[in-house]
Amino acid sequence: MNYRNDLKAVLEFWLKNGMDYKNGGIYTCLDREGKIYGTDKSVWFQGRALWTFSKAYNVIEKNEEYIKAAKSLFEFLPKCTDTDGRMFFTVTADGRKLQKRRYFFSETFAAIGCAEYYKATGDKAALEMAEAYYSTAYKCYTGEIRTEPKINPEAQQLKSHSPVMIMLSTSQAMRSIPELREKYEPLAKRFLDELMDSGFLTDNGFVENIGMNGELVDSPTGRIVNPGHCMETAWFVMSEGLLTGNKGAIEFGRRIIDVMYPIGWDKENGGMISFNDISNKPPLQLEWDMKLWWPQCETMIAARLAYLLFGDEKYKTMYEDAKSYCERYFIDTERGEWYGYLHYDNTVSTTLKGNIFKGPFHIPRMLIIMAILDETGSMLEYFI
Repeated sequence: MNYRNDLKAVLEFWLKNGMDYKNGGIYTCLDREGKIYGTDKSVWFQGRALWTFSKAYNVIEKNEEYIKAAKSLFEFLPKCTDTDGRMFFTVTADGRKLQKRRYFFSETFAAIGCAEYYKATGDKAALEMAEAYYSTAYKCYTGEIRTEPKINPEAQQLKSHSPVMIMLSTSQAMRSIPELREKYEPLAKRFLDELMDSGFLTDNGFVENIGMNGELVDSPTGRIVNPGHCMETAWFVMSEGLLTGNKGAIEFGRRIIDVMYPIGWDKENGGMISFNDISNKPPLQLEWDMKLWWPQCETMIAARLAYLLFGDEKYKTMYEDAKSYCERYFIDTERGEWYGYLHYDNTVSTTLKGNIFKGPFHIPRMLIIMAILDETGSMLEYFI
């Protein structure tokens, strides 16, 4: 891979095929050639794509097409926001509500998108929106804004890994704005501490769900691990340690990689699988051994950062194996962008390039980080 060139090509694929300058925002349901096969819009990707184009403009290239796209995405966000301040999950092409979910991830992605757009443009409205979306997500996280529980709390109460890790990442993005640093520094520390102290990391894996007192729950839900999430959390945690001088956090991230890589990496066929059970019992997820695009990206970032921090050749090997795997199986050299979904044997499951969950985020984020690492030898510029 030539990370800078590959980033430009991936972003051009989405600029050419996904941007909707008539209604605003972006379409992500694109087939292999980039043709739109569905006009429902993912609200996750209005915020995620806003972050991607703004970040690429800020740290890679002052390309006016990136800011043009970001402006369209930014101006579309209010249509994706309900009267209660919560965001929808999907909307129509022109921004009418289709679906609203219990999760607050739409708000976190809108917050990081607005924060990065503010850094690119100085638009005070973007700063205000970033804080408003963060506040809504935080209130959902703490329970001040009530969301429908996934599992009946009278029967079982669980704490999930993914909301904590996404709040850490969102806090990091908000803190990168100089005038907000003092406000969001303690919030980033709060979520870092929760990841490190709550009991998610065990000798057998970094589980997705634990009991409210940090105990392991001996059920399919309690034993499940998501290797992609774990690698993502590992580099979030290590980068937080790097930024704040917290050596314990850096070591904690290393431990996540050391525990999870053997569980997630397919030794026979290569690639990071989607789910596993820490007790080697059958995972409930039928797609458990599929290879998705984003866990490969997170593995590359985590392994390369670990090699940078520790100098251990095993992390370099992890990074190079993941890189070679993506080059061989995921990158579509004929039509551009990456496939999203492979079977366990690396055959293509579907040729789509985007859907409600896949769009311009994980791949561009990885390419941006790798380009910065190639050119500076450090991740610090990524967090500016």
